[in-house]
Amino acid sequence: MATVELSGINKFYGAMQALFNVSLTVPDGEFVVFVGPSGCGKSTLLRTIAGLESVDGGTIRIGEKDVTQLEPVDRDVSMVFQSYALYPHMTVRANMEFGMKVGGVGAQERHTRVEEAAKILQLSELLERKPGQLSGGQRQRVAIGRSIVKKPKVFLFDEPLSNLDAKLRVQMRVELEALHDQLNATMIYVTHDQVEAMTMADQIVVLNAGRIEQVGSPMDLYHRPSSEFVAGFIGSPAMNIFDAGSAFGAALSRLDGARRLGIRPEHIALGAPGAGDLDLKVSVKEQLGGESYLYLQGGDGERLVVKTDGEDVTKAGQTVSVNFPPHRIHQFDGSGRTLSNQPAEARL
Repeated sequence: MATVELSGINKFYGAMQALFNVSLTVPDGEFVVFVGPSGCGKSTLLRTIAGLESVDGGTIRIGEKDVTQLEPVDRDVSMVFQSYALYPHMTVRANMEFGMKVGGVGAQERHTRVEEAAKILQLSELLERKPGQLSGGQRQRVAIGRSIVKKPKVFLFDEPLSNLDAKLRVQMRVELEALHDQLNATMIYVTHDQVEAMTMADQIVVLNAGRIEQVGSPMDLYHRPSSEFVAGFIGSPAMNIFDAGSAFGAALSRLDGARRLGIRPEHIALGAPGAGDLDLKVSVKEQLGGESYLYLQGGDGERLVVKTDGEDVTKAGQTVSVNFPPHRIHQFDGSGRTLSNQPAEARL
């Protein structure tokens, strides 16, 4: 395995700049997730590491080697794509062997690597089947196995779970985390799904319009977002964010200088009318089993989302009081950056 170091990476498509002076270190053996909205540059950045996209400035190092100008085959990385890209006429074994065969790996070594990878991925009994006889999750495991047998220094994943249904996505997330622990591999994973990022990553890299917005552990980003963008992107449901001059903002405001204020749905306390900072009407209630989401309507049309326990008996149409604990309030300046004078508790 190896450390990946990016220094001052710029990427242009004609006159359009896709990446702006991106610098980042991915430590050896870590699972790092690139996350952000569509068009933020996360897949472009991954492809520059793979060598599938050239760069227009900066350097890329994998381990001790400068790979900036090297072809993909010479970078010692392996990439798993959104599409499984399996050969339909070949068995699972043949699909997993193909790259090694082209690379001149001997038959006995190919057999050993395939058997080892199949055992790790629970594919041993499927090696003689063809892709058409497999489920979506099994096909994705074959695609991952094809990467494992190459024994690369770095594994790259470009939204590999996006074609799977919700249940399979959860299952494959768990399997990928277990695989990382088992291989102790350097893995870089791209997704637009912040839930995937939060559950899988050692470190998350949040990208916004071709720039790195923040790098940190999942809980660092959740509790200490460096900007309004990160605060609104990380977390589900999203943080409630309002102008300081709005009705909700006035109730949230505890310090001077903030232009925007935010609070996470699970940090809002509910009570009987008249007992808190504001009285609001519940317009919609979503019950999800173990938890419920209440959508509260303000007089000026603003909406507040509150996350409660699944046993909560509040009903749509009911008026409730909401209370905003001061230590849970996030404050942002006019440029969207987090204010440094946050209450101490909000920085925990």
